[in-house]
Amino acid sequence: MGGAQLVDLALARVTAIAADVAVNARYGVEQIVEHVAARAHVSDERGYPEELGTAGAIGALREWLDGRAALVVNGDTWTDVDMAPLLDGWDGERVRVLVHDGPLVPGARIVASLVPAADAVRLPATPLGLSNGLWWPAREEGRLESVSGSGRFVSCDRPRDYLLANMLASGGESVVGDGAVVDGSIERSVIWPGAHVRSEEVLTDAIRCDDQTTVLVR
Repeated sequence: MGGAQLVDLALARVTAIAADVAVNARYGVEQIVEHVAARAHVSDERGYPEELGTAGAIGALREWLDGRAALVVNGDTWTDVDMAPLLDGWDGERVRVLVHDGPLVPGARIVASLVPAADAVRLPATPLGLSNGLWWPAREEGRLESVSGSGRFVSCDRPRDYLLANMLASGGESVVGDGAVVDGSIERSVIWPGAHVRSEEVLTDAIRCDDQTTVLVR
């Protein structure tokens, strides 16, 4: 994002406040293992018949967590929201969620969540989301807190949003990855590492992944 990988930005946010980090992966596991190297533990979810969801992913990390609480962020999110308020005054027993500009309601944009050790140890390694598996049950028990944080936030699960996040990170300039060659013209575009824009090409609002793949955002 702006020249950095999303997973690297997520690792930077977490390692600023946590000593040990894990990355849950189901697709491209070998590439993720190679990329994060010694910076993080990789939880390989390919052995499970279905995608685990976020709560289920915590369950799969039970042995690695070894009785510790968990701080959860989404690796597909680009944000500069300060995470410090999430930790301020936390008692280690209440579930706490950092929300982008607002309260915790269905559809809210989630920056991060704190999972108490007692909750992390009981979550199953089965398909389960954090909302149904942890947040709403904790709310019924009177143990749910939400904190609102201001800043920029983009969930990059669509090409349009991925391009937007890159433009925000770069100040509107096109982003050219390491080893990419731009012989043509580009505007508000992202050129992935090693890709080539030929001299006759004009790319606007585009994502050039490689010589065979270009995504035009319209």
